[in-house]
Amino acid sequence: MARHALTSLASGLAATALVVACSSDGDSSSDNGPTMTPSSEAGLVDRARLPAPLHPDASCPVTIDTPELLPGTHVPEGTPITYSSNPPSSGPHYIIWANFQEFSTPVELPYLVHSLEHGAILLLYKPCPDANACAPIVEGLRKVREAVPTDPLCDSETRVRVVIAPDPQLDVPVAAAAWGWTYKADCVDLPTLTDFAKAHYAQGTENLCAPGKATF
Repeated sequence: MARHALTSLASGLAATALVVACSSDGDSSSDNGPTMTPSSEAGLVDRARLPAPLHPDASCPVTIDTPELLPGTHVPEGTPITYSSNPPSSGPHYIIWANFQEFSTPVELPYLVHSLEHGAILLLYKPCPDANACAPIVEGLRKVREAVPTDPLCDSETRVRVVIAPDPQLDVPVAAAAWGWTYKADCVDLPTLTDFAKAHYAQGTENLCAPGKATF
């Protein structure tokens, strides 16, 4: 699928997504786009789901998917959690969320999932054997973050709800996530990754830009 088709589809799906608080009941709706999967669980938002993963034209293999939506329940820190995707895109999480910033060391996934619930975009990369080898990847992820429009809910120090961090559990070099969506790639493909970040920004079940945990 060409990049312009990806952008049109992503924009259309983002427009159909309903943004509600975690405690709200989801509404079921339908349109002429991808199948809308209703949820009977409180705290799950009814969202457009892809009938199959997307593989947009890019400079390297890219896969965009909509994994199973899991309830966003709070659990005590240290609780073992099994997620429906890698990277995770929904599910149980700690009561504390990761701050919207760049981290140089891995962050436990349940903190990141809580950031997703607040509408964040995760920009993740698999650590390199030589730290210097990851520098171009991190720089590319920073460019994606800078391309996201300033968020009126955030202060000037935060600017946008984006988290950049290494993730040793990734099975690809580069990944991104929004609530209900994942992006996986063999490189930082700026056009498709930027499109993904813009299309699915602020799509969590809680639309908040408040400071989270900044050190781990």
